[in-house]
Amino acid sequence: MAEIKERLLPPKPASAVNLREVSYRPPGASGRQPFQGIDVLGLKKRGQGLRSWIRVDTSGNSQVIEVDKFTMMRRCDLPARDLRLLDPLFVYPSTILGREKAIVVNLEQIRCIITADEVLLLNSLDSYVLQYVVELQRRLQAAGAGEVWQSEGELSRRRGSRNIENIFGTPSPDYLPFEFRALEVALEAACTFLDSQAAELEIEAYPLLDELTSKISTLNLERVRRLKSRLVALTRRVQKVRDEIEQLMDDDGDMAEMYLTEKKRRMELSCYGDQSLLGYRSTDGALSVSAPVSPVSSPPESRRLEKSLSMVRSRHESMRSSESGAETQSIEELEMLLEAYFVVIDSTLNKLTSLKEYIDDTEDFINIQLDNVRNQLIQFELLLTTATFVVAIFGVVAGIFGMNFEVPMFNEPNAFKWVLIITGVTGAVIFFAFLWFFKYRRLMPL
Repeated sequence: MAEIKERLLPPKPASAVNLREVSYRPPGASGRQPFQGIDVLGLKKRGQGLRSWIRVDTSGNSQVIEVDKFTMMRRCDLPARDLRLLDPLFVYPSTILGREKAIVVNLEQIRCIITADEVLLLNSLDSYVLQYVVELQRRLQAAGAGEVWQSEGELSRRRGSRNIENIFGTPSPDYLPFEFRALEVALEAACTFLDSQAAELEIEAYPLLDELTSKISTLNLERVRRLKSRLVALTRRVQKVRDEIEQLMDDDGDMAEMYLTEKKRRMELSCYGDQSLLGYRSTDGALSVSAPVSPVSSPPESRRLEKSLSMVRSRHESMRSSESGAETQSIEELEMLLEAYFVVIDSTLNKLTSLKEYIDDTEDFINIQLDNVRNQLIQFELLLTTATFVVAIFGVVAGIFGMNFEVPMFNEPNAFKWVLIITGVTGAVIFFAFLWFFKYRRLMPL
């Protein structure tokens, strides 16, 4: 973690950029250094509404800036409700929103705004945020080196070609725009974070459930209850990320809206086409003013004008066709990207679902064990009740013979012995009759 902080932040930064002011301000003026503390109040200037952001450009260079809410809204052309999704004071479910000039990403700890030229991340000391910044910088720098090598090869092969596609650059099929690369790193960080939490939960859950099946106690039941509540909360978060990715994959309009580099390229192409059209018109106007008017030279000039206009129209049509093809390609690229991480998050959800099923099976097994113990207690109670009934017969006989009246049988010397024998045999017959009845009715396994 210390190496990541040293790479992101020098020990003594030169300045912190304020987008509302042109000049830089030294760190001593703000009274604190960036990345000190994770308290929300420490990241927000009191009285001025400034928030500390980490800015990563297309070259992979990171920078800490301080921007207020309204400046960020104007810079990224976002409404206030989209910025509330990134506020650490509020808890919102995972969301990916495509806007006109930006993509708002709220995936677990990763809360950022992605544009065609930069990524703006809320300044935080969370380890996953720092890992996201480092990984994004590494990939952007690696991609930049690959693009330089590829562009040199292309120039050596296609030297001397000057058309609109070479001026603005045509992306290769394996090329991902800047916003997609930043979104991919955010999706990877979120999926990795959720998968690691699911793995930790699995490591803790299975031994605890096995211990609970062998020894049912109040402490183990309480630990399983807490584990199940954590599992339900994590499953809900994973399900929300999965639903968000699935919703984006099902809507082609939302995916096309997220292609920011293509939008920027279209605007540049339209501006270039308008300038070329104005240039042709100005050239034609100059020729019509300076050239002498004669019936012989007018038809070639008109044909030249028609030819120039037809060239401009054909270029505009080719631009439109290339734009539609690029839009289809961009949707396919983004769909494949989302589909890859949809498989990852779906695998994490399957792990949690399997763990929940294992917990439910353990609960069913425990309930079966408790029902078995309860049935054994009921059977024992039934035996005791039957034995009590048999013993009560002796009490009835003793009560009858204990009455104060004369009975001639009392004078017999063996009368007491015969009374005990007859009463015992009767009680035993009644007891075994009850046992046979219980076995016949399958009330007790005998």
